[in-house]
Amino acid sequence: MLWIAFAVVHAVIATLGYLLPSDPMGDVGNVYDPWSRAALAGHIVGVHEQWVYPQLALVPMVVAQLISWAGGYFVAWAVVATAMNAIGFAVLIGRARSRGRVVAAWYWLGFLLLLGPIALYRVDAVTVPLAIMGGLWLAGRPWLGGALLAVATWVKVWPAALLAAAFVALRRRWAVFGAAAGVSAVVALAVVAAGGLPNLLGFVGDQAGRGLQIEAPVSGLYLWLAAFATADAWIYYDPDMLTFQATGPQVDSVIAAMTPLLLVALLAILAVGAIKARRGASFAALLPALSLSLVCALIVVNKVGSPQFYLWIIAPLVMGLALDRARWWRIAVLGLVVAALTQLVYPIVYAGLMLMPNPAVGSVLALTVRNIGVIALFVWALVKLSRVRTRPHVIARRGLPASALPTE
Repeated sequence: MLWIAFAVVHAVIATLGYLLPSDPMGDVGNVYDPWSRAALAGHIVGVHEQWVYPQLALVPMVVAQLISWAGGYFVAWAVVATAMNAIGFAVLIGRARSRGRVVAAWYWLGFLLLLGPIALYRVDAVTVPLAIMGGLWLAGRPWLGGALLAVATWVKVWPAALLAAAFVALRRRWAVFGAAAGVSAVVALAVVAAGGLPNLLGFVGDQAGRGLQIEAPVSGLYLWLAAFATADAWIYYDPDMLTFQATGPQVDSVIAAMTPLLLVALLAILAVGAIKARRGASFAALLPALSLSLVCALIVVNKVGSPQFYLWIIAPLVMGLALDRARWWRIAVLGLVVAALTQLVYPIVYAGLMLMPNPAVGSVLALTVRNIGVIALFVWALVKLSRVRTRPHVIARRGLPASALPTE
């Protein structure tokens, strides 16, 4: 039944890409196809020119290009993304003897269906199964888990949050670090050997130089001002970043503040996780809560926002359900609500957000409700992290007075 549902869900969301408005497959045809064609012709983005993505993101794009002869590039991309999900799904369910993993597998499928075609037609779709497999293998095979998370990070940066969480929560953290460093070294050497040293970390600069993307929670005030035709606020299209962005009063100050604020938020969350680990919190309890907090921070405290970002929260929620579904089902339900609202925003009402210079009020309202939902998810994740139980006897073995520290 799980595999039948897997096939049905992927067939549905693949088909919705052709049926829903606002071109939900846009990036696949507009940028992945020409990038992969250029790479096969000898001009490699990320090597011969600066690129918005890490270099391994080109691999699934080229693979799709190589099999596109059978049905076109859109179909080929859907096949590649579905195949990656199938591998991750098989690892998750195993022989279906773990009720927690089975529940997590059903949840993954439900999340994909509610999120819609964006769950398949973006490069982020390739990173989710890698992140899930890496997270599941961290405890027993930390070197393999670390390597998979590092590969995913070199496709899209967000799995670095899971790597950081693993380094904090896992006792065999140096195995994770060594595997990630090894993968990164191989990628870097390959890029440098191809003549791409000046562009090796070009994706970092591209992100830092962005304005306020319209879907980012921080852009909400500017969108409302623009929706009511306030003279000093509007939206515009950035042809370099291929995104719609918002501008308005003091926007440069907000843009300048967001990256340092995100860094502070991530460091603060990691500090809480480190304290929990030091006080004896179990890896199984700490990793999902810490991972979800970090991933939500990357979405909420960010000047960049895209619908595919909401794919990221699948990995920590699946890990949480697989390990302790009794404590994770409520927050997982909120995740499903956020996924459904994301599909409502994109692609269903997205045309109203793209009206320049003044977006439609109804579309801005839908986006605002979705953003409130992900902020609530972030707050809930932080609360869950703060309540991860610690073990006083572990503290005592480390030479600290167990009575001096709380157990929760």
